Amino acid sequence: MPELPLEHQPRARVALSAALASGPSHAYLFRGPRGAGKGATARAFAAEILAAGAVDPDDARRRALLDPSPHPDLVWLVPRGAQHMVEEVREKVIRSASYRPFEGEKRVFVIEAAEQMRDESQNALLKTLEEPPDFVHLILLTAEPAQLLETIASRCQPIDFAPLPPEAIEAQLTVDGSPDELAAAARLSAGDLARARYLVSDSGRALRASAFEMGRAVGGDSPDTQRESASAESPPTAPTASGPPWTALLKTAESEGEETEAITRKLLEEEAEAGVKRSAKDITDEAKRAGRRRRTEVLDLGLELVASWFRDLAATASGASEVVYNQDRIAELQACAATLDPARPRRAAELVQDTRRRLDLNVSEELALEALAFRLAAVFA
Repeated sequence: MPELPLEHQPRARVALSAALASGPSHAYLFRGPRGAGKGATARAFAAEILAAGAVDPDDARRRALLDPSPHPDLVWLVPRGAQHMVEEVREKVIRSASYRPFEGEKRVFVIEAAEQMRDESQNALLKTLEEPPDFVHLILLTAEPAQLLETIASRCQPIDFAPLPPEAIEAQLTVDGSPDELAAAARLSAGDLARARYLVSDSGRALRASAFEMGRAVGGDSPDTQRESASAESPPTAPTASGPPWTALLKTAESEGEETEAITRKLLEEEAEAGVKRSAKDITDEAKRAGRRRRTEVLDLGLELVASWFRDLAATASGASEVVYNQDRIAELQACAATLDPARPRRAAELVQDTRRRLDLNVSEELALEALAFRLAAVFA
């Protein structure tokens, strides 16, 4: 098959190459972390499907590869606001799938962020997935397959995308930053290019600073280390210590949530002015859901960064500085770990992970973080 962005996805390459050789299935589920190449691969795969039955394959492929694509038989659905609109799924996918191709022999429908379809949309899509016309191919993309109904996932052929290796992510980070910071973001991204880019943004740097502040505050940081850290160069978005050690982390998450809510509200209001049917209550509720979801995502990432600090502290105390994630914090880690028993930060990382699981159960964020701070303090007492 022609070149696809799959140099780091050998399993997906084999599966999709075989599909094109033998005849593609009617439905695929591309699942894997954000930034792993699902979207680019779906566009290239769709281009090959459309080119196969075209009068001019090269021209059909060229138009299908454009973003946005002018090819009439490629329908690409992205969520508007926080979720896919039920009406759009019905009109642009379900109804449109009954129309024969405008040119060539095939039609391809791609649903980006498929997990953001409501249950109503997913249930409506079931019949199309079960009994599609023979000229229709559907490709669903998701970074959170657990959010899809089992009835949807079971009707699609899964194509798994592995997390990208750190060196591949680092090579795609084009923002200003020291080599150590970019290396740290690549390692901390867990193979998610979008997360790596966030970590080297102003907001991401602020979140990392909040996480390190909490880790140092409850992790037995010595006064000498605190003075060295305070005098070291740090991003202008780093928070100042005030209140309990977890306060800055929660405030950063709250700020991100409020910003997302405001952006989503504005987008939905603009769509309403353009004729999309939504009540004021629907706009408010959807904007609030988007804000809460973003707040939860950022807080969870912040705690993950706290855990990474403790894991790196344990590695450094054990003499394994070469395996740490936070490459740009080596000096701080070495100062903190100089006389530290590595069992303590390992236990601290476990407590942070336990708190992340508790937050999944919708417990109070403030109480959970306060309890975590007390438990961490006890570990290092």
